Amino acid sequence: MLASKLQTRQDEQHTAGTRVQTALAEVERAIERSQAHLLSLQKPEGYWLGELMVDTTIMSDLIAFRHWDGKGDPDWQRKAVNYILSKQLPGGGWNIYHGGPAEVNATIKAYLALKLGGVPVTDARMLRARAVVLSLGGVPRMNTFSKLYLALLGLYPWKYVPTIPCEVLLIGKWFHVNFWDMSNWSRAMLVPLAIINHFRPTRRIGIELTELFPEGYHERDLRLAPDPFVFTWRNFFLALDRLHKFAELWAHTGIHPFRRLALRKAERWIIERMEGSDGLAAIFPGILNSLIAFKALGYRDDHPLVQRCEADLKKLQHENDEQVWMEPCLSPVWDTAIVSIAMRESGVPADHPAMKRATEWLIGKEIRFRGDWHHKNPVDVEPSGWVFEFENQWNPDVDDTAMVLLALRQTPTDTPRRRDESYRRGLNWMLTFQCKDGGWAAFDKDCTNNILEKVPFADHNAMLDPECADITARILEVLGHEKYPLDHPQVAKAIEYLRKHQEADGSWYGRWGVNYIYGTWQVLRGLHVLGLNMREPWLRKAGEWLESVQNADGGWGETCASYEDPVFKGRAPSTASQTAWAVMGLCAFGGPDRPSLVRGVEYLARVQNSDGSWTEEDTTGTGFPRVYYLKYDMYRNSWPLLALATYRKLAAAKGYPVDGVHRGLPESPLVVSPGRRA
Repeated sequence: MLASKLQTRQDEQHTAGTRVQTALAEVERAIERSQAHLLSLQKPEGYWLGELMVDTTIMSDLIAFRHWDGKGDPDWQRKAVNYILSKQLPGGGWNIYHGGPAEVNATIKAYLALKLGGVPVTDARMLRARAVVLSLGGVPRMNTFSKLYLALLGLYPWKYVPTIPCEVLLIGKWFHVNFWDMSNWSRAMLVPLAIINHFRPTRRIGIELTELFPEGYHERDLRLAPDPFVFTWRNFFLALDRLHKFAELWAHTGIHPFRRLALRKAERWIIERMEGSDGLAAIFPGILNSLIAFKALGYRDDHPLVQRCEADLKKLQHENDEQVWMEPCLSPVWDTAIVSIAMRESGVPADHPAMKRATEWLIGKEIRFRGDWHHKNPVDVEPSGWVFEFENQWNPDVDDTAMVLLALRQTPTDTPRRRDESYRRGLNWMLTFQCKDGGWAAFDKDCTNNILEKVPFADHNAMLDPECADITARILEVLGHEKYPLDHPQVAKAIEYLRKHQEADGSWYGRWGVNYIYGTWQVLRGLHVLGLNMREPWLRKAGEWLESVQNADGGWGETCASYEDPVFKGRAPSTASQTAWAVMGLCAFGGPDRPSLVRGVEYLARVQNSDGSWTEEDTTGTGFPRVYYLKYDMYRNSWPLLALATYRKLAAAKGYPVDGVHRGLPESPLVVSPGRRA
């Protein structure tokens, strides 16, 4: 009996070993194809840049703006209408992520844009869209920012648009609720909107939207309803909103005590933050809102700031013979860092010219300017950090900085001292952003004053910048490479944060990627690099959760629906990027012959295209959960390469013969902190 069991175990090990060897042969070919494809995509300057794809709302906004501005371009509008119609769902609405249901703001904006673009309301496509809008509650169900754009066109009463008072810029940090307690991106959107809200530059365009009110146009449907018979922060801010609206009556007579001062400060704030940036915050809403604000302030079309905003919008535009569409921003730093890591981990040699160009380009994008981050993090640290976009000096962020550091620690350069100094500054800067509970957020430190979520205009789910597991774990991955000990105060506090925020089933919520697969992968990878014992029960539970949601084809998938309802976590058709995340998460446990892991890498190798790319339609990036999602086109190619490289190194470390394997990089020569392990 004992001999029989031993023989069975030996047979199983032999079968597993054979399958690993077969998979490794496919992995090797897939890596070579992927490397060649990514090298062909590198820009001459050294960076990589994939398209950032979003829903139709920003194109709808741009059509509405052009009509408000009175500048028609029939050919451009024809292409914009074609693009929006191409994204209409069979049922008639428009969604905010691939495969998602119709969403009220996106659908109403698209309907308005098509109506402005000359599509008759009796067109079958418009009739279907109208039916969807009414089923979703109609115009009254739109968020504040959408209603404000309607008000600019005379399609919604200003008195029912929540006030965005520019006086908030005058409130000091000593006050419990102040301007700097808002998230980085909310500040960039709200300051120009506050100017617009003051001037209310309405320009009627000869159409109405009364057909999009479920019971006809009644003002009773427009007023924001207070919580019944209790004191709540929501009721307080609604009362304050009514007070602001009363003050508006005085503001337009010129005798409001602080309005002129606040308007001047808001205007200066925008102009100042356009310096060293591809538009305000280098994002579409900030740029478009600034352009409208400048026009409301009386800036002529030939004013340099107006022309600058228009040029910045143009940089985000794509156009062909039939369609025109926009990106919300550009992502060169993020894409370049990820691709650089994947290329080096997969064996591209240190002296490869493409790697040297990428490194020099990344080093040149370090932000040596004390931006707005110092308001929430007023520490004595040498300014550093990296941003997502080409130029955005006021807003370096922690997540991009961590990814760039992971790239710089292993990428080659002819100027190692310059790289090492840049790395050291970035690491020291990043570490100062740890929040009180041990986690890290994207842009600011302790930006968690949840009272702000109760203000009437805070219905875009983005007023705060809370710390999250995925960014925290990525920083721990950096610290693991730097040999920080587990009992280092910042490390220990971060680990405790991750333990506290683990879901009951073992997974982690992913704030900046979709969703639990993203969060769980990053935590497992970060803690593995940090040196935790991956056999601990709480970590094994995370691996078991990943295995429990693996699809029959060997891959993994998850849609943005999991942000609405966790019942959808890890439940969707397989995608290349999410499979790559899950594979890297499971690699943290060792054992290249783990059946789920072998099936995962087999899936990635099997679905790769002949040119070395992967196809992926699904949305796997997150802007603001439940409001705004992002499809990073580079994800489908960069993450699978990194996952295959991670698996190949794991197999090599376990003794499997691997041809051409990148057998690990030398330890970084950087000396950055006395907290390093000896």
